Amino acid sequence: MIRLVHLRKEFGNFVAVDDVSLEIGPGRIFAFLGTNGAGKTTTIRMMTGVLQPTSGTAEIGGYDIQKNPIEAKFLMGVIPDRPHMYGKLTGREFLQFMADLYKVDARTARSRMAELLELYGLTDWQHDLIDSYSHGMKQRLLMCAAQVHKPPVLIVDEPMVGLDPRGAKVLKDMLRRSAAEGLTIFMSTHSLSVAQEIADQLAIIQRGRILATGTLAELYRHSQADTTLDLEEVFLRIIADAEDGPSSDVS
Repeated sequence: MIRLVHLRKEFGNFVAVDDVSLEIGPGRIFAFLGTNGAGKTTTIRMMTGVLQPTSGTAEIGGYDIQKNPIEAKFLMGVIPDRPHMYGKLTGREFLQFMADLYKVDARTARSRMAELLELYGLTDWQHDLIDSYSHGMKQRLLMCAAQVHKPPVLIVDEPMVGLDPRGAKVLKDMLRRSAAEGLTIFMSTHSLSVAQEIADQLAIIQRGRILATGTLAELYRHSQADTTLDLEEVFLRIIADAEDGPSSDVS
């Protein structure tokens, strides 16, 4: 469902993303890991059509995001790192706005909104203004909005930021359930424990280049780390070893 081919982005003389190629199939939870400034958000912005690549292609469901942006975007639910919300709308009004944007018919939209509001524990607050929501509630509402049109691909930049333990558990459970139903999930995160817990496939990016990609077990083998160590140690080892050799695909 997601295919990135030799994706590259330059800002003047600075190369933010350098030859990134990835392929993620249906029903997979993909964790995109890297330090601040590694190129994660720039990659996502090219995938979603916000930025035009210097070279390379990004495809969603077979549609090139540059050549067929409307078709590709209808297949995606996206939560960016700095989302904008209309604070003077109620939660339900915001979801209705998103449903209208994606041309969801009225009956389906009502059913889908009720389902998502219940799933994310927002039913009792659906008629309150978004300005009155806590940060965690806004994050949960954004998850509802990204899925109101039942997209086959969900792209999330830092999904756990601002969530309390209950909200984080709800989100993790939802991601697992949705992947089991065939949803392709691309998740950029600093929360290595979450990636370790739920991701089927992972990639580590540093200075715009992929250092390693594969399953969790493959990353452990690549870094020669003891499996009793957590993902943070594996992550740090792979970054520390990056100067000693070329980037590696371990899948």
